[in-house]
Amino acid sequence: MGDKDLISKRILKTLVRDFATYLFGLPVVEVALLDGERQRIEARRADLVAHITLPDADPCLLHIEVQNDNQALMPYRMLRYLSDLLLDHPDLPVRQYLVYIGQERLTMADGFDLPDVHYRYRVVDMHTVDCDALLGQEAPDAWVLAVLGDFKGRLPRDVIHSILTRLKERFGDDLPSLRDYVEMLDILATNRNLNLDIHEELKMLNLDVEQLATYRLGLEKGREQGLEQGLEQGLEKGLERGLAQGALERGRAIARNLLDQGMEPAWIASVTGLSLAEVEALRNRP
Repeated sequence: MGDKDLISKRILKTLVRDFATYLFGLPVVEVALLDGERQRIEARRADLVAHITLPDADPCLLHIEVQNDNQALMPYRMLRYLSDLLLDHPDLPVRQYLVYIGQERLTMADGFDLPDVHYRYRVVDMHTVDCDALLGQEAPDAWVLAVLGDFKGRLPRDVIHSILTRLKERFGDDLPSLRDYVEMLDILATNRNLNLDIHEELKMLNLDVEQLATYRLGLEKGREQGLEQGLEQGLEKGLERGLAQGALERGRAIARNLLDQGMEPAWIASVTGLSLAEVEALRNRP
């Protein structure tokens, strides 16, 4: 999937299924991720493209764009993505969705009309999605998506705690599953600019943060390196911010532990993503 380097394919696939099921009302049976990159003079990439199968329906392509800012030219971008998909898959129908998660009021159009061209796609404004409705589902995927919805006056920390508490109760000692959902929650919460450190919130719930941290020895490479520039205009800013803030501190914490165990600084730097100079500075720090 090109340089989708920060999120694993498994999490991307889960996000596609969750968006389809809980936001678009599409009861997806099967999901197969496709590469959304197309080369022209410059590289253009769709955020998420998947081959999906619905009950009692022919297979189709699902294209999802996630935006956290209003772009006047978005309808033309969507049409451009559509033409690329149709050229590559002329025998498959395409369902297109724009999911808006920005803080400002949604002003983007759902298509355009020209004298001989009438084009539409579906828009989901997360400001209109009641987070309590998602939290009321008996599905952890819906709980995680609730962080993008309308909090109805609730404090962000209360919503985050409600989600994390349910995830803890549902998965217990199933750390791989719990880790995946915490990763998705961390990514989506960052895009809401909630200014909350998910891992600090985990500590308050007495969860072992080190076992759930993004940089875990031998089990993950950072976040397996990527969601394609961070879901373009949508998740891009959140992922970069998450790497710059949370991951750096987590990398330093793990580096300190490894130094205490006598590991070589060069190896620690390669595992954590820190520079060798940073690791050496940690070793010399009292």
